[in-house]
Amino acid sequence: MTTAKFKKLREQLETEQKRLQNELEQLRTTASTADERREGSPFGKREEEATETLELEKRLALENRIRQELVGIEHALDKFEKGTYGSCDNCGQPIDPERLEALPQASLCMNCKALLAKNAKGKPPTG
Repeated sequence: MTTAKFKKLREQLETEQKRLQNELEQLRTTASTADERREGSPFGKREEEATETLELEKRLALENRIRQELVGIEHALDKFEKGTYGSCDNCGQPIDPERLEALPQASLCMNCKALLAKNAKGKPPTG
């Protein structure tokens, strides 16, 4: 893969990192505003409590997904710094350039990703 393509992928990662950080901050701001509005209002109805609980769960799930995406992006940016970007974290082989163009934060080649997915399916559920 050419240096220009690597530079473009890095720029995409940095742009996506900023976008996700802004989205996470907006979620936090919206949540604190909603908390302020609820102060002092008695919860008399179960429906209201259920709705608030559902909204909280959805917000927390979204925040968690965004944080996970940020971790992947930050890992890819760290690999740029170390000079290992484009190499599989598992086997060290080059990741297909088409895969990197589709998913710049990819850290595994398709073979290792498929192997990981296969192994995950075969494990008994924990808990």
